Amino acid sequence: MGELLNCPACNKIFIKNQFRDVCDQCYKEEEKMYEAVYQFLRKRENRAATIKRVVEVTGVDEQLIHKWVKKRRLQPAHFPNMGYPCDTCGKIINKGKICDDCTSGLKQDLQSFQAQGKWRERIENSSKKTYYSRDLNR
Repeated sequence: MGELLNCPACNKIFIKNQFRDVCDQCYKEEEKMYEAVYQFLRKRENRAATIKRVVEVTGVDEQLIHKWVKKRRLQPAHFPNMGYPCDTCGKIINKGKICDDCTSGLKQDLQSFQAQGKWRERIENSSKKTYYSRDLNR
């Protein structure tokens, strides 16, 4: 069963389902805008248009274009300059949630964390014991 929410576009109450994240009226408006964008991009000379150019010509919000690319309604294979922002740094990407740079940074951080954990474990498990003596001159 769907979840009862306010539409993020118009604030009307609607039932969210797995296919729509806006109310019916806003969904119909989005579909009209999608058709305008798709008709623009279908022309051979416009296939390599940037998102900014598509926004200029069609008047469609950039966030909607990102949403359609993320949902694979606009395929980056057919329209190479289409993408959506990385969740971490905002760089435009075509797949996944984060870009390659952020992925490699996370991997390095994890490797560093694991290395520190192994170092601490070695110290804790070392057979050498440290003994402290009292200063007898006190």
